[in-house]
Amino acid sequence: MPLTEQEIRDLEKRAKSLRLDVIDTTVWAGGAHIGGALSCADILVALYFKYARVNPADPDWADRDRVILSKGHSGVGFAPVLAARGFFDREQLKEFNHFKSPFGMHLDSRKVRGVDVSTGSLGHGLSMAVGLGLGARLQKKSWLTYCILGDGECNEGSVWEAAMAAHHFALTNVISIVDRNGLMIDGKTEAIMALEPFADKWRAFGWIVREIDGHDFRQIGDAIEYAQLEKSGPVVIIAHTVKGKGVDFMEGQVKWHYGSMDSALAAKAKQSVEQMYAS
Repeated sequence: MPLTEQEIRDLEKRAKSLRLDVIDTTVWAGGAHIGGALSCADILVALYFKYARVNPADPDWADRDRVILSKGHSGVGFAPVLAARGFFDREQLKEFNHFKSPFGMHLDSRKVRGVDVSTGSLGHGLSMAVGLGLGARLQKKSWLTYCILGDGECNEGSVWEAAMAAHHFALTNVISIVDRNGLMIDGKTEAIMALEPFADKWRAFGWIVREIDGHDFRQIGDAIEYAQLEKSGPVVIIAHTVKGKGVDFMEGQVKWHYGSMDSALAAKAKQSVEQMYAS
């Protein structure tokens, strides 16, 4: 069922709050991979506040959906959305990436409530999603696995091995979402290692492709609902996004793949987020 106007407004409020939390957490941490966290913020909000079946009171609930943030360096966005969803107190974010904190730059599933798998070594997430999808099938369970990939990590051969396996085993319980912001740590994806024709590559590996605006909740919702119902093959959602989305001086800037801010720059970043949602 398509999202209602009220649901979209509610999700937009959540996304605004998440972007502000990402800025705060980056300041508390002394620096973080903020650009990619802001680009996938709307995807995370859609999953955790609408589509993924999770239970913060019982994070190990056997029948929950699994969410894999394969682009694990965006943990500075993942941790705040888990806090907002109720897995732990937001105050704990003030210790993000501090000495002896449970919150490392890449979130550890053994230390952070709500994290299904530890990620950070790029190119591994989809392989784990395939394993989870096979496990659900063997147990005759209906839960889904969502895997959020970065476009830069799609340079990794392991991504395509997993994609081939997902098609071979007809894993329609695995939904892949690619945060296609066009940038990676060293520059533009197409200059470092060209991905295009990206959608055609996924189709060649047997996937059904949906391309969307990754900042439009209606499109995000429609694509996820399509993927949930599609049973003829695995679905990949290529979500076209903007690195640093919401902070005008970060948008589309590779130097904000990782960065730090003092209080004055953080205030400027927050003002930009406020202006985006006021328009």
